[in-house]
Amino acid sequence: MNSPLDLLDRPAPTAPADLTLRRGAARVLLDNWTGASTVPSRTLYPHQWSWDSAFVAVGLRHLSVRRAQRELESLLAAQWADGRVPHIVFNPALPHDAYFPSPDFWRSSTAGRVSGAPSSVETSGIVQPPVHALAAWLVHRADPAESRRRGFLARVRPRLAAWHDYLLGRRDLGGGGLAAVVHPWEPGMDNSPSWDRALKRVEPSPPDTFRRADLDHGHPADRPTDLDYGRYVRLATEYREAGYDDRVVRHRFAVEDPTFNALLIVSELALAAMARELGLPGQRHTERAAELTRALVDRLWDERAGLFRVRDLHTGEPVDERTVSGLIPLLVPQLPEDVVRRLHSTLTGPRFSAPATHLVPSYDLTGHAFDPTRYWRGPAWFNTAWLIERGLRTHGFHTDAERLRTGFLTEAGRSGFAEYVDPATGAARGTRHFSWTAALTLDLLSTDLEEAGP
Repeated sequence: MNSPLDLLDRPAPTAPADLTLRRGAARVLLDNWTGASTVPSRTLYPHQWSWDSAFVAVGLRHLSVRRAQRELESLLAAQWADGRVPHIVFNPALPHDAYFPSPDFWRSSTAGRVSGAPSSVETSGIVQPPVHALAAWLVHRADPAESRRRGFLARVRPRLAAWHDYLLGRRDLGGGGLAAVVHPWEPGMDNSPSWDRALKRVEPSPPDTFRRADLDHGHPADRPTDLDYGRYVRLATEYREAGYDDRVVRHRFAVEDPTFNALLIVSELALAAMARELGLPGQRHTERAAELTRALVDRLWDERAGLFRVRDLHTGEPVDERTVSGLIPLLVPQLPEDVVRRLHSTLTGPRFSAPATHLVPSYDLTGHAFDPTRYWRGPAWFNTAWLIERGLRTHGFHTDAERLRTGFLTEAGRSGFAEYVDPATGAARGTRHFSWTAALTLDLLSTDLEEAGP
């Protein structure tokens, strides 16, 4: 394993500003490394998070391919027997009050036994977006010889395939071929206005039954309200009491999310590429990606709005909110050309253009629920910018992609690698020294000549 000094002194861009930014980003990842994985934040998020680790691995591959591999391997080591990859893997060295919901809330090793939770590590019982296979493929491509020497793809591919099988099997709750999410934390955009109507069906847990650790490190104006948090806790409690078994639980919150399924499509294509690399048939994954793309367009595309909508599976209706989740499917390479054109028009139009930062707000700038500081209700996030930048390059919008890339790098450095920023002013919000912001900064500094597809 490389020493911290080695990682900081790897070959880098020659421009002084890029070198300074690169060293700052590398320092964040070194400081947040635990020895086996990278925490999103030493204060607000002190354990391992699922899609965070995937984004971190994408950036770490430019410092140490071995460490990037370890990031993904440590997460997949906590995979459940039913295939799910949990959204949190808890560090047993930390006290339970370091984060809520804590291990003694989820009780994965006992409550999750029927669903195949591991007994050797405590995790949450829900999931996050399936960006992991894409990350693993990018890590492999960073140094194919080292990847082959260590058998990296041969070890992670079966776990990633089982993860996708879980999502396309037990989580096809709508019967239309898309994966459903059953908690607002699962699509990663926890406090999106897209969940508001569905959450009104949920009776919140009483506030005296839990204590929010997030407010110890985050400003209340940035975070979800106590009412919404109580609903999050109620949903997680009901899932736990059903043994996290999707075959028996009646999910009171169940939606099909555009970003979640777009990432599943791109990761299916990455699995197909892995299979070919290993001399195995990859047609199954290619076909599933095509089927998912058709279902995504058929079930979630809104031509009038010019973006993809969340579908509420309890009502069967699309949710009338415009969010960044509806733009990220630009990542999908086989989208119909008319859909690509409309998405691009929406992305560059007044609802999602923030000229001062060139970043993409998480919610329609003109929408009724827009809030430039509150979690996922308006602020611009760096991981969504990275995904959209990749989508723009996938479909040949290189000028727009470069504008977004430049805005990303400028605001990441200026904000101290913040969790997210005010889209209009660039003011840093959330926690600072955030791992995926730093990791994706490294990637955008390093991938000028890299093709966008998996």
